[in-house]
Amino acid sequence: MKKIALTIAGSDPSGGAGLQADLKTFNALGVYGISVPSVLTSQNTGGVEGIYELPADFLSKEMDVLLQDIRPDALKTGMLYSSDSIEVIEEKIRAYSLENLVIDPVTVSSTGVMLIEEGVLDALKRLLFPLASVVTPNTYEAAVLTGIEIKDDKDIKKAAVKLKEAGPAVVIITGGHLHGKAEDLFFDGVDFMTLENERLDGEFHGTGCVFSSAITACLSLGFTPKEAFIKAKDVVWQAMKTAVSPGRGMKILN
Repeated sequence: MKKIALTIAGSDPSGGAGLQADLKTFNALGVYGISVPSVLTSQNTGGVEGIYELPADFLSKEMDVLLQDIRPDALKTGMLYSSDSIEVIEEKIRAYSLENLVIDPVTVSSTGVMLIEEGVLDALKRLLFPLASVVTPNTYEAAVLTGIEIKDDKDIKKAAVKLKEAGPAVVIITGGHLHGKAEDLFFDGVDFMTLENERLDGEFHGTGCVFSSAITACLSLGFTPKEAFIKAKDVVWQAMKTAVSPGRGMKILN
């Protein structure tokens, strides 16, 4: 029977990020994707122009109706705008005993638009991190979550250790926002593991979504977190090398 993965995330009409990118990634990895929109956005390849959060009571109904019918083998969260949404998701994860949770702690768009309201990160760490199999912040998000200024590899490791203390089984910090090679760090509380690729020229949208959804798909297929990390790194690398530029806002130079 085909494995099932759930994404709870924002909608990106341009298809490059959010739940649309998640569903494409699930499908590419042979996993059946289901989705619960948490936020609607008005955006294109140039950036985010508006945000509309689905009310918490409707988010709750979305999840109940779906989960009473279909049980996912893994799930991920992306853009969660408010603490109310996080409280609903925590309640449903516990009520339905959902496993293999991946958290992509989205904070800001690639064009600099804030995608969360005040207090969200504290609620995310307090309520969802202890339930997570994997959390996947980029270096900017890791810095915001920990208060550690990240300038080099030592800082990334410090941030990973601090994030691990919040409760997730595994922390993966993606380093594409630092200069030099695109390095990602895996930490399971015992061992560190780093994977790197050459940096590709151009502006890429939705890489964090693809990475976290690839990990989610792999966990649903029975991969260990470390195996999922290795596979997801390759999925993103291949996606970037074959990326298309459907609008005026993306600059793909490779």
